[in-house]
Amino acid sequence: MIDLCMRNNYKEHFIIENRIEELPALAEKIEQLAEHWEFQPDLTMKINLVLEEAVSNIIYYAFDDDEIHKIEISIIKESNILTIEIIDDGIPFDPASQKQPDISLPAEERPVGGLGIFLISKIMDTVKYSRNNNLNILTLTKKI
Repeated sequence: MIDLCMRNNYKEHFIIENRIEELPALAEKIEQLAEHWEFQPDLTMKINLVLEEAVSNIIYYAFDDDEIHKIEISIIKESNILTIEIIDDGIPFDPASQKQPDISLPAEERPVGGLGIFLISKIMDTVKYSRNNNLNILTLTKKI
């Protein structure tokens, strides 16, 4: 359900399971939300790309058991600022503190990993991480 908070301010909240099969449905929900909020196609593509990178990293690397875990995603539009907050109960990991990959190296010489976080940091204006009550909280913002 889309919550209209104030004029030009909107908030949407999704909860998915830590299964990679959840990503296509999340992308479809983002497409519908973006259409409702009248985002440009380029912005919608970037939001979906950022979410796919961040959430797939959580699904693949945050959990050291085979249990089902919930991943919460909030998307907030306040005037011209878009905020995405992703919360999970996985192992602590601060993507904002990771060393940026050396993209000047040929692909075969680069270490595996890190490009998704790099991509997120290039698309979004801010990438912030916090850990509160055993939860990872990744907050991404972009001026739109």
